[in-house]
Amino acid sequence: MLHKLPENGVTIFSVMTALANEVGAVNVSQGFPDYPADPVLFDLLHQAARDGHNQYAPMPGLLALREAVAEKYRLVHGCRVSPDTETTITPGATAALYTAIASVVHPGDEVIVMDPSYDSYGPAIVVNGGVVRSSPLIPGVYTPDWEHVRSLINNNTRMIIINMPHNPCGSVLGVHDINELASIAEEHDLFVLSDEVYELITFDHHTHHTVLSHPGLRERSFVVTSFGKTFHITGWKVGVCIAPPNMTSAFRAVHQYLSFCVNTPAQVALARYMEEPSRYIGLAAMFTEKRNLLRSKLENSSWTLKPCSGSYFQLLGYENLSDEPDVQFAERITREHGVATIPLSPFYNNPKTYHEKLVRVCFAKTTETIRLAAERLSSI
Repeated sequence: MLHKLPENGVTIFSVMTALANEVGAVNVSQGFPDYPADPVLFDLLHQAARDGHNQYAPMPGLLALREAVAEKYRLVHGCRVSPDTETTITPGATAALYTAIASVVHPGDEVIVMDPSYDSYGPAIVVNGGVVRSSPLIPGVYTPDWEHVRSLINNNTRMIIINMPHNPCGSVLGVHDINELASIAEEHDLFVLSDEVYELITFDHHTHHTVLSHPGLRERSFVVTSFGKTFHITGWKVGVCIAPPNMTSAFRAVHQYLSFCVNTPAQVALARYMEEPSRYIGLAAMFTEKRNLLRSKLENSSWTLKPCSGSYFQLLGYENLSDEPDVQFAERITREHGVATIPLSPFYNNPKTYHEKLVRVCFAKTTETIRLAAERLSSI
């Protein structure tokens, strides 16, 4: 068979954004901001290019940027990360996720993935010869069912993938969850891949507990995060992977042949921009306002507002509006009501486990976009 992913077509993000553009809908589907980033960052990028930083960067990433990442983890999470032996800059978080999987998953290895989950996990596992084992999140709270996770483990289990704050569900894992994960991973000697791209966006006194702060997980985990989500520059495609030295060595062995290095002027600009920590520490407050605005405009509508403790996504239940399958419903309201959302079923590795009627809305948008989207959603 020529095609390694015969069942995978174009991602739902591309489909819904293309449909939004086609019909002129308000696009709150794909997770990207519609407002500009800080002009200071643009000036730093321009200056970096003008200063001659236009050739290959070192394979692990510019040391100045890796040092800035380590300082962020010290300030925000209270944990120490080596910029030399534990930190690698990647061409976006999705590439980091793929590289982490490719570096340790062998043909026949099984990887436990939570349903629903970001849609790149499963294909990356399959392309590298692994087997996806799905564990459904607990409905309503969207946190792992650890007993079910335990039931999936066998001699072929190699890795568990988690995502916190969660995309698409907006849930946050607590200390109990981290301890359960550590217990399972240590008992069965498993790798952990922790997708933490929304690490700085939590609400209502919820705290992000990076796996790097847990001693039992620190030495067996890949942690992936993204500058694009933090600084509203998703199109720059700059991410980072942090792992202990032996795992970083395995990661870089793949990274050097997959992409080798990342856009040099962008790395220079980000390193200089992060010299002022207030540029990333205040992120949660900004998104709290946006989340609260969206929820306030929809609270008296026919939609069901699901809990949102982190990320910049809000789940909306449409069980009071339609019995349609979610993809059909999302496409119809895009065409008929001029607002594009993301259906939830494409986030499931095993669609048969999907029974709810939900769509995801991105509120990383301007106040005007949020108000207009909420107005159109409320009219349905």
